[in-house]
Amino acid sequence: MSESQPVIRPDRKTDRAALFDVCVRTGYLGGDARGRHPDDDLLPTIFLAPYLDLEPELAFVADDGAQAVGYVVGTADTEAFVRRLRAEYLPTVADRFPAPPDPPVTETDGLLALLHRPEHMLHPAFAAHPAHLHIDLLPGHQRRGLGRALMAGFLGTLAARGVAGVHLTMVTANTAARAFYDRLGFRELPPADPVVTHLARSTGPLEDH
Repeated sequence: MSESQPVIRPDRKTDRAALFDVCVRTGYLGGDARGRHPDDDLLPTIFLAPYLDLEPELAFVADDGAQAVGYVVGTADTEAFVRRLRAEYLPTVADRFPAPPDPPVTETDGLLALLHRPEHMLHPAFAAHPAHLHIDLLPGHQRRGLGRALMAGFLGTLAARGVAGVHLTMVTANTAARAFYDRLGFRELPPADPVVTHLARSTGPLEDH
């Protein structure tokens, strides 16, 4: 029997558990973050679920024939998304993930601060690139063109809506991810930060760089 070829498709509600698993298993510099925080659902609660809930039409999945093994999620309008996250999404998770001390003390506190202060996503430098995204793919399915295909689907949907540019924020130490984004034509944006790097590109077609 031949092995099923992975396909890119829209997200389904039945994908959630598999997508949460992908998020956690790629959540520490592209590697496994299981057990790193008191609740393994913390990372997907911050970086995945808000997009599935608020903008499901921009969620695309890489499916290996059995389940989701990767995804891209995001928003077409970061400013509007931040408002909705605070008003609609945060109240649904705040009891399980309460606000941390100010200033945060632990790594987990720092992540909780991102959840409870979504305005950190807003910066004048992103004005020409109002959309943003998160993309993750299980290590065993990388370097097969799936990440590029996910990105192409996401960018094409944004372009069809008339959105000109998209940005993302990544941990600077994740050099493999940076190489992937560079190949897709992303370029660095301010503000400079020793921990995270901001990248952006147009929503035009992908080309080899």
